[in-house]
Amino acid sequence: MDASTPHESYNLDIQTPAGNLTASVSVPTGLIPISDIIPLMRSLGEQAHQLAIDNTTRTGATISCQKGCAACCRMMIPVAPPEAFALRTVVEALPSTKKGPLLERFQSAQKTLREAGIEEGLHRLAFSEDQVTDDELEPINRAYYALRMPCPFLEDEVCSIYKHRPSACRELLVTSPAELCQDLIRNPVNLIPAPFRIGTVLSTLWADCFQGPIRLIPLPFALDWAKTWESRNTRTWAGTELLNRALNAAAQFLQRQSP
Repeated sequence: MDASTPHESYNLDIQTPAGNLTASVSVPTGLIPISDIIPLMRSLGEQAHQLAIDNTTRTGATISCQKGCAACCRMMIPVAPPEAFALRTVVEALPSTKKGPLLERFQSAQKTLREAGIEEGLHRLAFSEDQVTDDELEPINRAYYALRMPCPFLEDEVCSIYKHRPSACRELLVTSPAELCQDLIRNPVNLIPAPFRIGTVLSTLWADCFQGPIRLIPLPFALDWAKTWESRNTRTWAGTELLNRALNAAAQFLQRQSP
């Protein structure tokens, strides 16, 4: 968001499973595309996650995740539609020396998924107008994980777009020994639960704005998806309206998590 444009400020008070989140936010009073709400919502998500981290570390536990520990970069990373647009913007801004090899890795990932027989199912997750259920997603998720295929953005076991990484990547933290993460199917790991998942919130916001399914796009297809639907990121809403819709999506998520 452009800080030079007029903004309206809000003081938020959000009750999460990890505790009460209070935050001050501001949004443009003018028109913005849906992808412009990402930094604000990620900030709220990270502040809420910090509450959970603080609760955990007060018990004496420590976070095992460190730079170079990239086991989670071999999972199927779900990307919200607004995040797909943001990723494409990041990639398009790369110098050709970095962009070319990166796009080749995306193509290679899709080829691996095709040869494994799960490309069609993943493509449906990204592009179908049907709402995919958790029961349908689970076998695809497991088949993807079994490949142990590195994320196209991974270089020398380090995320090459760390500052711009998807919300799902920001929310996966463990306190169990790092070596257990090499096989999350067989090994019990201690996750620090994210109070609300911003990727899901942004996907719910997308569904509300465009009257479609709550879509989470498998990362290897995120750039293709964003290119296919790039015209939708030219549609704009008043920043205040988009924030209210996003907060409603967050409230829906929190309500679903309530016992």
